Amino acid sequence: MSLQVDNLRVYYQTLKGDVRALDGATFDIADGEIMGLAGESGCGKTTLAHSLIRLTAPLRYVEGSVKLDGEELPIADMEKMDAFRFRKISIVPQYAMNALNPTRKIGKMTAELLASKGARIREIEPELRRRLDLVELTQDVLGMYPIELSGGMKQRMVMVLSTLLDPSLLMADEITSALDVSTQKAVAEMLVQFRDRHFVKSMIVITHDISILYQVADTILIMYAGQLAEKASTKTIIGSPRHPYTKLLISSLPQVGVKVAEKRLHGIPGTPPQLLDPPAGCRFRARCPLVFEKCVEVPPFIEVDKDHMVACWKVPGKNA
Repeated sequence: MSLQVDNLRVYYQTLKGDVRALDGATFDIADGEIMGLAGESGCGKTTLAHSLIRLTAPLRYVEGSVKLDGEELPIADMEKMDAFRFRKISIVPQYAMNALNPTRKIGKMTAELLASKGARIREIEPELRRRLDLVELTQDVLGMYPIELSGGMKQRMVMVLSTLLDPSLLMADEITSALDVSTQKAVAEMLVQFRDRHFVKSMIVITHDISILYQVADTILIMYAGQLAEKASTKTIIGSPRHPYTKLLISSLPQVGVKVAEKRLHGIPGTPPQLLDPPAGCRFRARCPLVFEKCVEVPPFIEVDKDHMVACWKVPGKNA
């Protein structure tokens, strides 16, 4: 098992109190698995990614454990986590196109990054050039400033930098946002190539665009209001979801070849709860069409079929 997260709670500290942005997450990612992470804005997707690699104020670690390749990550200690970043766990951050230092040429920036992790550019340079070829960037980019690169080129360069030391786990946060459709497809295919070529062992791909996950992800984890709702294979999530929220989320997506006159799209009624003071029990119950009295209690995130986890009282577990 590549990644094991157990009861992870990470809150945002504010003057009004704690915002419970990630509240009791428990899940696994297997070796070689690309897991998609989806849900509405503000559901905790990016918070989950940040809690695994760089937990800084106003984020506050509350409880829980994270193991990567059997070794526990000291996620609550920024200094101790330095030994793991880029070498064991890495991230392509949201708005990655703005992640490159505008005052440094790409080659100089790469050398400084490697030096900060105890690696030498001369030793890594052959592999760096090979990976630039793989993502269809010329060697000339090493002598350029970020402003000289297009958005898609910057995105691919950040992908190369984030995986240059072959981390076990890569997190890609909204990696295809702000890209045109053809570039989105190319970047998505590169993610799969990075896994298949063993540049990374496992991957978390965070996005609002479930169509991207359909192309690249082996499994999909659905989040709602800081909690996990459902995790299963991509085929199951798209074709046979079990959680009411997942069903409504999937049904709100347009289908290729289906005209609006044949099937009108419907959004999910209501709005997500405020996480500063979330409701007791299931956080989706105010919007759920299946709500009943048991929903005032927090549903456990349990296996309902093989490798299919759901948090809903209306969906019985395997042993129910």
